[in-house]
Amino acid sequence: MSEVLPVFVDLRRESEELDRIVGELPHDRWGLRTPAPGWSIAHQVAHLAWTDRAALLAATDPAAFATEAAKAATAPDSFVDDGAEEGATLHPATLLARWRAGRDELWRILSEAPAGTRLPWYGPPMAAPSMATARLMETWAHGQDIADALGVTRKPTERLRHVARIGVRARDFAFAVRGLTAPTEEFRVELTSPVTDEVWTYGPEDAPQRVSGPALDFCLLVTRRAHRADLAVRAEGPDADRWLDIAQAFAGPPGPGRSPREEPTR
Repeated sequence: MSEVLPVFVDLRRESEELDRIVGELPHDRWGLRTPAPGWSIAHQVAHLAWTDRAALLAATDPAAFATEAAKAATAPDSFVDDGAEEGATLHPATLLARWRAGRDELWRILSEAPAGTRLPWYGPPMAAPSMATARLMETWAHGQDIADALGVTRKPTERLRHVARIGVRARDFAFAVRGLTAPTEEFRVELTSPVTDEVWTYGPEDAPQRVSGPALDFCLLVTRRAHRADLAVRAEGPDADRWLDIAQAFAGPPGPGRSPREEPTR
């Protein structure tokens, strides 16, 4: 059996970490509101379960997935919320079991996919490792919503490297989804690991436009889980500065994002 790629190992660990937060949660806490408007903890887990099932369908039955994607295209602003709303009506134990079973089966399918396999998706087709990266990013981001709702502080890990990478690679998409023309030149991005002093670098070293800061803050920014004003991510150059206002690592409409934290009153 071939060695499992690190991204698949990290996806499993990210899911298990979130499971430890919600797995023993009393049933009455699943209705707790999260920072996402209209979404409870149950909605967050239901969304992860729904997206895992969609990815599993894409990997196992592309024709059936194409039918579902066509349906989604007729309601681009609501199909994600609709899926979360449906799952959130389930009993928490049923929803938890659905999420666990779906993510385990998806993990098996993705990790065993032959090299070069391309999976259809709501945007361009994705390789299996890229799909795993996207699932890790979403698990971490929605896990942040849940942690915020519960007042839990999660310890950041090196797994954020996957989130940062997809955030950098999605730069042009962030412009396109807002009807803006993306810059033609690459940016230099330098992010400090939340675990070590290592700096994760992307783009040409001599690029005139640059972004730098803590990797955790950058990941919160590109998943739109915190407002730029509350983060220590800095830009040099007008296009890089504009990117930090609109950056997002996920497909679909950007949504309103988070508001700046209120300053404490004195």
